[in-house]
Amino acid sequence: MSTPAPRSLAEALRARDDVSLAALLRARPDLITPVPTDLTQLATRAGTRASVVRALERLDRFALQTAEALAVAADPASYGELLGLMTGDEGDPVVAAALPRALGTLREQALVWGDDERLRLVRTARELLSPSPQHPSPTGLGPTVQEATAGMSPGRVQEIVTAAGLPSTHDSVSAVGSLTALFGDRERMAALLAGLPQESREVLARLVWGPPYGQVTPDPAAHLRQLLDRGLLLPTAPGTVALPREVALHLRGGRAHRALEPLPPALEPAATHRPQIVDTTAAGQAYTALATVEELLKDWDEGGPAVLRAGGLSVRDLKRTAVALDVAEPVAAFWVELAYAAGLLASDGEADERFAATPAYDEWLEQPAGVRWARLAETWLTATRTAGLVGGRDAKDRTLSALGPGLDRSAAPEVRHRVLTLLAGLPEGTAPSAESVLDRLRWERPLRGPQQDDDLRARLARWTLSEAEMLGVTGRGALSAHGRALLGAPAPASSTRAKKAAEAESGGPGDKLPVHHTPVAVEPLSPVEQATASAAAARLLTPLLPEPLDHVLLQADLTAVAPGPLQRPLADMLGVLADVESKGGATVYRFTPGSVRRALDAGRTASDLHAFLAAHSRTPVPQPLAYLIDDVARRHGQLRVGAASAYVRCDDDALLNEIMADKRAAGLRLRRLAPTVLATQADPATLLEGLRAMGFAPAAESAEGDVLITRADAHRTPPRTAPEPVPDGPPTPDATLLSAAIRAIRAGDVASTAPRKQPSSAAAGGALPRTSSAETLATMQAAVLTGEALWIGYVNAEGAASQRVIAPIRVEGGFVTAYDHTADEVRTYPLHRVTGVAELAEEA
Repeated sequence: MSTPAPRSLAEALRARDDVSLAALLRARPDLITPVPTDLTQLATRAGTRASVVRALERLDRFALQTAEALAVAADPASYGELLGLMTGDEGDPVVAAALPRALGTLREQALVWGDDERLRLVRTARELLSPSPQHPSPTGLGPTVQEATAGMSPGRVQEIVTAAGLPSTHDSVSAVGSLTALFGDRERMAALLAGLPQESREVLARLVWGPPYGQVTPDPAAHLRQLLDRGLLLPTAPGTVALPREVALHLRGGRAHRALEPLPPALEPAATHRPQIVDTTAAGQAYTALATVEELLKDWDEGGPAVLRAGGLSVRDLKRTAVALDVAEPVAAFWVELAYAAGLLASDGEADERFAATPAYDEWLEQPAGVRWARLAETWLTATRTAGLVGGRDAKDRTLSALGPGLDRSAAPEVRHRVLTLLAGLPEGTAPSAESVLDRLRWERPLRGPQQDDDLRARLARWTLSEAEMLGVTGRGALSAHGRALLGAPAPASSTRAKKAAEAESGGPGDKLPVHHTPVAVEPLSPVEQATASAAAARLLTPLLPEPLDHVLLQADLTAVAPGPLQRPLADMLGVLADVESKGGATVYRFTPGSVRRALDAGRTASDLHAFLAAHSRTPVPQPLAYLIDDVARRHGQLRVGAASAYVRCDDDALLNEIMADKRAAGLRLRRLAPTVLATQADPATLLEGLRAMGFAPAAESAEGDVLITRADAHRTPPRTAPEPVPDGPPTPDATLLSAAIRAIRAGDVASTAPRKQPSSAAAGGALPRTSSAETLATMQAAVLTGEALWIGYVNAEGAASQRVIAPIRVEGGFVTAYDHTADEVRTYPLHRVTGVAELAEEA
């Protein structure tokens, strides 16, 4: 016995198994937010405009073209009719082979329902995709004959039928039907067109692929008059005519689209490198990324730039940061945004609000290099903040600033993940061209409008390719091994094996490998899975990073050369004792009186500095450097500055005399209080800077007379959480949520569709049953004895009415305890809230 064809989308969903329902809810997660009560509500929600628009925007180009063809086909249409619209009279084996997959996608997402003899596009999708003057169809087709003649007078319809060589009819409906049949008959239509002059056929040729509308004057030319008389052009508005859909399809050879793209475009290799070179190049970029973020946060250690009133970083501060990092401003914006998204910097929240490092930055610094990189890469992969927008304008024509509002784009994580997944589908070491990546993305998510130049997804893809290279996820344009692990992608076969497989498929050697020959399906990972993937990426990257060194090379010109990355204690101390002069493969530090004084201010003594240099230099400590340290240390702290407003004290009164005699001290307005003490109205910080500018080496002291030790890395924000990504709609449900949702929907559907014995007191049309309290109690008690299920009406404490199917277990104390088939659990209901009860009908 064959299964009857479904009469509605709800019936079609009811016929699905749990696996098919799970695929629908996974593809359209908005359908279970919140969980529908039954399959009828699920079908209703699947047909709403917002949900259908969202689903159509996520179709690939060929699936969307299939839906567009169904929108111009009859409703319902058979599979044969759809195939004819897609392949035309001549046929196309590639399109015919790809059509079942596209139709399966539409069915899976509940955009199409029905069997192959009665395919129906959901009504909302048909309304969105059907041709209209306001919203032309991508097919370029116009209205049908029936639609175009809807407002035409019966006499005019009969005139057209007669001019087309058809017998007149008694009514307009049959006349339109005969005209439609004529335009759909290939032989008769060819004969009709053959009798037209060349000028008339040229007009049809200009309209055949769209737009199907044209303008005519009140007194059209003879060749236009012939088209109008025969119905080959039909008026749709004063002065406007349209080419009927049936005529256009005949002229097109039955095809709904001018060009179809049944297969995704291949990624074209731009270059091929050895995998080892890709990995080492990416590792070098990863090390540079870590160094850049550290340098950025170190530069902001004492309090970074001020926060704008509207939030974010000023253009001037971004330029200053770019100069400090020695990068372009867009690149500086990327590093600043990445550190912010990772929770390493934030605003301090003070009255004079500034950006600064967070306590999480100190924790991050203590982690191994591979783990630190994995955190940055994972943050970049999942963040919705988009640094590429910095400097652009928002909807209100305001400049978008780094660290400011308005930079979140919910599509960014999906695009980044998809671009890297495409790279993972190529053989190891293969870097695709950027244009082929963009072409593939446009096929997977075609634009629904003409704004090709302003396609956000295309810009996100370009930014992804450049940012992945800067971050070290890719190397020389190809995905690295640790980048592949970050995605959770399977380890690829060797390049040699992949090449041999490609040559075997293509019939010979070649340098182009289409993406669909090496498919890689990598779904976005859950937080737990992503943490595991990040740990794996860190393990792969760690051996490729340079080992930190515990030594430098001191030179006689007061410089030190670090031939590689330094261990953190050594780098921190050297950063205080010397100034960085140049970066690169080897970092050059220069010792100056100011840098040595900085180390002494931090609490180091001259003997500490000599011992430090001797312990960490592979070369002897040069004599000029030793003399520099001793000379600065001998003068350091002779002068003491404290708060009076401020004072200077020194055991050597001759030194104070020298200060008083110096013309540069006039601005400090010093006066002598005692032979060894000078006072001023300036604050201690100003006094310190003034004396240092005069060439002295004063030290600050506390109210107790102790020397104050100053450190550069003192300012941190209070604990801050990293900004949360802005989701692009409801998240994809996991297996547990899907299972629970499907179980609840099935149970609710059983309750809503179970056959019932309608009590005489219940209203028609599915209203809640109404019985007296005594009858309700008696029926409940009887059901406990017999074990039968009942249909009840129930009103909860909020006054919301619902109907349920329950199997009573116990009735006592004014409550009924029962197994609720709707909720799929045992519940207790107050009897006074039960509006009525009815027995379920016996199934035939």
